[in-house]
Amino acid sequence: MKNKIFLLLFLLVSNMLKAQVITILDKTTYQPLPEVSINNIRTNISLKTNLKGEVYLLENTPTDTLKIEALGYQRVYFTFKQIKDLKFKVFLSEQRISINEIIVSASKFEEKKSDVPQQIAVVKAKEIAFLNQSTTADLLQQTGNIQVQKSQAGGGSPVIRGFEANKVLMVIDGVRMNNAIYRGGHLQNVITIDQSLLDKVEIVFGPGSVVYGSDALGGVIHFYTKKPSLSGNEKMLFKVNAYSRFATAAKENTQHFNLNFGFKKVAFLSSFTYSNFGDLKQGANRNSAYPDFGKRPFYQDRINGKDTMIRNNDVDIQKLAGYQQYDFSQKILFKPSLNVEHALNFQYSTSSNINRYDRLTEYAGAKFRFAEWYYGPQNRLLTAYHFNLKTNKKLVEDIRITASYQAIEESRISRRFANNNLDARTENVNILALNADAGSVIKNHEIRYGLEANYNNVQSKANRKNISSGAIANLDTRYPDGGSNMNSIAFYATHSWEISPKFILSDGLRYSQIKLNANFEDKTFFPFPYDKVKQQAGALSGNIGFSYLPGADWKIAYLVSSGFRAPNVDDLGKVFESVAGNIIVPNPNLKPEYTYNNEFNVSKIIADKVSIEAGAYYTWYRNAITVQNSTFNGQSSIFYDGQISKVSTSTNANRAFIYGLHGQLNAKISSSLSVNSTLNYTYGRIKGPASNTPLDHIPPLFGQTGLQLQLKKFRADFFAQYNGWKRLKNYSSSGEDNLQYATIDGMPSWCVFNLRTAYQLNKKLQMQAALENITDQNYRMFASGINSAGRNLVLTLRGSF
Repeated sequence: MKNKIFLLLFLLVSNMLKAQVITILDKTTYQPLPEVSINNIRTNISLKTNLKGEVYLLENTPTDTLKIEALGYQRVYFTFKQIKDLKFKVFLSEQRISINEIIVSASKFEEKKSDVPQQIAVVKAKEIAFLNQSTTADLLQQTGNIQVQKSQAGGGSPVIRGFEANKVLMVIDGVRMNNAIYRGGHLQNVITIDQSLLDKVEIVFGPGSVVYGSDALGGVIHFYTKKPSLSGNEKMLFKVNAYSRFATAAKENTQHFNLNFGFKKVAFLSSFTYSNFGDLKQGANRNSAYPDFGKRPFYQDRINGKDTMIRNNDVDIQKLAGYQQYDFSQKILFKPSLNVEHALNFQYSTSSNINRYDRLTEYAGAKFRFAEWYYGPQNRLLTAYHFNLKTNKKLVEDIRITASYQAIEESRISRRFANNNLDARTENVNILALNADAGSVIKNHEIRYGLEANYNNVQSKANRKNISSGAIANLDTRYPDGGSNMNSIAFYATHSWEISPKFILSDGLRYSQIKLNANFEDKTFFPFPYDKVKQQAGALSGNIGFSYLPGADWKIAYLVSSGFRAPNVDDLGKVFESVAGNIIVPNPNLKPEYTYNNEFNVSKIIADKVSIEAGAYYTWYRNAITVQNSTFNGQSSIFYDGQISKVSTSTNANRAFIYGLHGQLNAKISSSLSVNSTLNYTYGRIKGPASNTPLDHIPPLFGQTGLQLQLKKFRADFFAQYNGWKRLKNYSSSGEDNLQYATIDGMPSWCVFNLRTAYQLNKKLQMQAALENITDQNYRMFASGINSAGRNLVLTLRGSF
């Protein structure tokens, strides 16, 4: 018996001595790649790399071929002798051409992108770091498939398929960000997400109401933050990531660090980011037809107790656009066993005051209209508990529960030029939510189902302060002064049926019940004809579609889906001056808006070198909530804030439609050089009795085209971004397209060229340099109230220890 034990130990030790460590690294960053599959084609033995990118292989026959592949990277083949000649280090290059990527957002569970009929885009952590943008809003603009509107430098409102603000659902780590006061105009809340800690962003285009409920008309933007890393053994895993960025256009200074303490079963991830932005400098090379567009010849300040117009020494510097941003995150992961996972998620974001730049550029005669107009610190607090469980039970193989609490504070402060009255309006929103999702696989069927419950409480306050005397007086609140609440509960189920390896059928249903209560107590400023408003709406959403895969390099998909959005507190009870001389008043008779969408998508990979994606969609929009001319107590104009203002209100327009096309090309010119391009076209109209009128938020033709170079330790992208014209005839009359901030002919087309590079100095340090808007073009995004950055040099040093 002893001899057998010694023999067994001898064989084990002998094999360990023959085992060789192979390390798999990223070609450009030299960072180790975990979960890389190494398969011996002759023996069919397959292994995966650990967190250090390492795998232990027994010495193979020198001619044995190893297939090495990882998600998002180009597959390679080496003989064992070739790997030995490479000193057992293998470098993988990124793969932009793939239809088998794993995505989560379409159904809340992992599935192949090829099985999903919807258009989906994914931006991963490595790409986010390379894009190296100042804010998450800027990051979304860089995808080439999303247009972003800005009313000030500290903002960004994503537009997807002609839908914006409260018609695009934003989700972070499974928790919906959209709340009861998300407005229908332009929404700047996306900057409260720290893009430095994002693991990936998944963008689902088109209605997502079956899985996510109200608000997901144009699509869903799901932000996933990084998870703490466990050590996997008894030793502690300690990691530090940090970067420092400087950019010239806004004199940006950003500092970030995150710390990971990982043990065998518990891990902690702490993160902090600070950004300081100065006044943004716009491009100097203007369209000859509009030589003064965007210039800032004067700005306002208060000197010796008097509002003063000060001449700007450089008209291209957009004075009073600067601000500061602070983001903190703490995550704790506890994994007592392979199938059970608990996580705590804490996020806090705040800012300095952020000037509403567009309002500060408005004139009333020869003087500025406003001396002050700014958002107070925008505070977002999120606390969430996540529970994941895998079982061997048929209908509940995978259970995911998320309980969350959010506290949001927003404020708007304004004062007219040469007026001592400072008006301040503050909103506080507290949100409780519970999500419970489960899924299972039964033969060729994947079934997912769940419930969601949300409760929003809104408190709105306002006061007027005389900055000279200090006297404080009452002021009308933005939302019902007696408080509002909005709650919802929903049940959903989705199903995928792999009829054959080439044909996958997808379908789903969701029923949502939403209630809203608003209390109007103070009628000093508006003689509301009601004290309380109650609304209750139920909605059934559904989808059905298929993915047809003629081969491993083909995908043809078609989807029919519906979406809905219930009126929220902002729609129902807002009193708001959208543009000078135009006042929006509450409408208690609003109904939910619905969309019915058809889309067709096709993708093809040619010779493993060229990937083509294209799609078309048509959306019927019913009961669309749009701003229309109206009356208040029978009057079409009322006296508001010192002037006669035309009355308008949010109403359910009878019918509208949106259709569009999108395309994307990725092609490998060589193993190191590739080209990519995106193009998007959208058209939308409100159908009227006599003719169609433009629907708001419809972007012009836009896209981007670029070349990418990947070498060892080095990566470079040279690309162009472009927008077509937005002519006057295509502007909405609602005011939401901000025609007053465009030229007399609308918003001109533009094209800017950019260069972005990264060089890995060593295993721990990376240097990034970018030159954006190389030709210093002067341009403005459609519907924006501030010009985009001119020539901008960005320098970043990243460290990973």
